[in-house]
Amino acid sequence: MSHGSRLSRRRFIQGTAGLAVASPWLVNATTAAEPSSGYLVGRLYKTLKIGMVKVDGSLTDKFMAAKAAGFQGIELNLPGDSVEGAKAAIAASGLIVDGSVCAGHWEVRHTDPSAEIRAKALGILKQAIRDTKAVGGNTVLLVVGHGKDGTEKETWDRSIENISKALPLASELGMSIAVENVWNHFLYTHDGGHDQTADKLVQYIDEFNSPWVGMQFDIGNHWKYGSMGDWIRALGPRIVKLDLKGYSRQKNAWAKIGEGDLDWADVRRALEEIQYTGWAAAEVGGGGPERLKEISDNMDRVFGLTTNG
Repeated sequence: MSHGSRLSRRRFIQGTAGLAVASPWLVNATTAAEPSSGYLVGRLYKTLKIGMVKVDGSLTDKFMAAKAAGFQGIELNLPGDSVEGAKAAIAASGLIVDGSVCAGHWEVRHTDPSAEIRAKALGILKQAIRDTKAVGGNTVLLVVGHGKDGTEKETWDRSIENISKALPLASELGMSIAVENVWNHFLYTHDGGHDQTADKLVQYIDEFNSPWVGMQFDIGNHWKYGSMGDWIRALGPRIVKLDLKGYSRQKNAWAKIGEGDLDWADVRRALEEIQYTGWAAAEVGGGGPERLKEISDNMDRVFGLTTNG
């Protein structure tokens, strides 16, 4: 399939999801204050992980709390969360399930040296695809494996081969497998500098040669290693969804969204340059109604979705 066809398909995924609802050390207090162009208003949709909603009760209660906090979607853990419960929660709350996180992907890995374990990982991924489709979502977030499972070539080849076996099902159901960039010692150097690039991630996604494999690009995870604006520009249409959190290079620690020293102004510029339209999922410490509202408001600020920029 041509690059143009892949781009068109990924842009379609981003668009339909939306319809359903300087210095690398520059501190965030400065970058977040830079005026926003407003490009992302009406083009970026807020979601979060179900595990962040620390509200007692049923899935319906959790969905209602997320919606009240200002979110337009929610991501389930699948397989695992109740499909029927989610359907009831969607009907009662009006909140969309935009996608899921593939259950157990850290422990049962597509890079494992054991063929038996890889077969189990494939089965879990396929069930996640089916369950996510059943509740109306269109992406399954996937950590593809871990560098500790072998050399880069071994983990690369094993994961490409194994995940590719799920592509016929993904194609049949119109579901995207969304690879997340995480601290898994794969496709970057964990002890390297802040000037690393997204080149290996680009090559990895392109090797699948499929419109059904893209990136759920986590903006916070790899600020430790490189410019997130430049990584977004390099990945371009391969990005089908965003994850986000804050991070401080100076403190070498996670932070709330909008805190730390991540260059959010450059992130916004990069998203505008690649004409991103779609979902952004918070992945931070959650809580009750007040904390959820805080997270939603923080997302508004860093993405320029409010008049405060």
